[in-house]
Amino acid sequence: MIKSQEKPKKIHFIGIGGIGVSALARYYLARGAQVSGSDVAESEIIEELRRLGAKIPPSPPFAKGGEVPDLVVYSAAVEENNLELVEARARGIKCQIYAQALGELTKKYFTIAVSGTHGKSTTTAMIGLILEAAGLNPTVIVGTKVRWNEPHPNPLLGKEREKVLSNFRLGHSKYLVIEADEYSASFLNYWPKIIVLTNIEEDHLDYYRNLKHIMETFAEYIFHLGKDGALVVNGEDENARKIAAATKCKVVYYSSSESREAGRVEKLNKVGVLDGAPRNCGARRSNNNLPELDLKIPGKHNLSNVAAAMAVAKLLKIPDKISIKTLNNFSGTWRRMEYKGKVNGAKIYDDYGHHPTEIKATLQGARELLFERAERVENLKTNFSTSSRFAGLRSKNKRRENLWCVFQPHQFQRTYQLFDKFANAFGDADKVILLPIYSVAGREKEEIKKKVSSQMLALCLKAQSKPKEVIYLNDFNAAKEYLMKNLKKDDICVIMGAGDIYKLTEILLKS
Repeated sequence: MIKSQEKPKKIHFIGIGGIGVSALARYYLARGAQVSGSDVAESEIIEELRRLGAKIPPSPPFAKGGEVPDLVVYSAAVEENNLELVEARARGIKCQIYAQALGELTKKYFTIAVSGTHGKSTTTAMIGLILEAAGLNPTVIVGTKVRWNEPHPNPLLGKEREKVLSNFRLGHSKYLVIEADEYSASFLNYWPKIIVLTNIEEDHLDYYRNLKHIMETFAEYIFHLGKDGALVVNGEDENARKIAAATKCKVVYYSSSESREAGRVEKLNKVGVLDGAPRNCGARRSNNNLPELDLKIPGKHNLSNVAAAMAVAKLLKIPDKISIKTLNNFSGTWRRMEYKGKVNGAKIYDDYGHHPTEIKATLQGARELLFERAERVENLKTNFSTSSRFAGLRSKNKRRENLWCVFQPHQFQRTYQLFDKFANAFGDADKVILLPIYSVAGREKEEIKKKVSSQMLALCLKAQSKPKEVIYLNDFNAAKEYLMKNLKKDDICVIMGAGDIYKLTEILLKS
């Protein structure tokens, strides 16, 4: 663990507004370091960092003869020809990509790293909250914002504030909980004691050659666990099980379903431990194994996240009652099916999903919300059918509520290489609006841009029976006008994507 008496450093962050980089900047601010930074655009995150004491001018302080930092940390999105990075290297300043800087911390703490193609942020948040509730006082760095339950101990916030919403929690113990991203093999910089492996699927194919390359990289990462480490694996994911079969450390399998053929999974590794995490959870409410579990967040994918978090809690000998109480109070994280407000009586949710599997899982969870409401209305009709107040309710309310999805594809490369999967990801939605593909600077190939578009995806979706309505709109204003005109009371609208589509949510709710 980092000791408080260590001499503060002068650290400059390039791309400081990124969700991961900003969390690391918060860490060093809380440790007393002098933090500066820069980014291409202003944001709420940057304003918060300024309030905490970071100096974020339009250009780096060392570029014009100012104070020279001891370390420059830069985002994975920063290109090698970035002027600040070139200047820092020319001056002999130590430069590290974000994952390298975080990797140094993982060697100094008892690190719990959450890895996988999907579910990392939510699972990391759940684990952090459980450790917090158990009094283990963890430091947490996560790729989303979490509402921490205890007053935040960060002195830079001034007086203690309850339930701080942040991508960082400062702890005062040996425990560090991180979200370990696989893009550019970032996680190969981390040296955890516990790895959670949620799933493995094709993604980031602008870096990885194919699924085999992804599997090989995950296998290399898992070998960072020593013999005293533990691998917590989703027993329902075939690729994750294959990786687990080769490891020498303790393996804990978790599952959200009873159909995972427990005996066969157990045979994959003689040292495997089959954990008693939640199973048989077809709905998000209580189940036979954990009758006290009553989640606020929808979707079977979140039951899998719960199972992972509880498996880690058991390894740390945290009582189930603490874990269950924490998970029952968990209302989700920033931009993960986050409820934002109402428009025309329709509920608006904001979501970060950008991979076909994430889209499908989120829309299935959103569909649950519609079914729950329909079930409550049906119960009212049945229970009060003889009441004059409810007489004729069935005949007067024949309109079925709709599930909307407004989607901004993220990156031409991903859209092109996973096109067929995207074409089958929206079946649970009734109405889909597609916006132009968000281009990621430094990660796009011009020849790919000519081969794929949102209009092409819209045509493909229209050829299917579900969703029943698909349209393409070319900007946020057109989408806002269409939604304002067509959203109806009790509809659910999920505005989804990893680019700047959150701006649509903001302008829609301000209308």
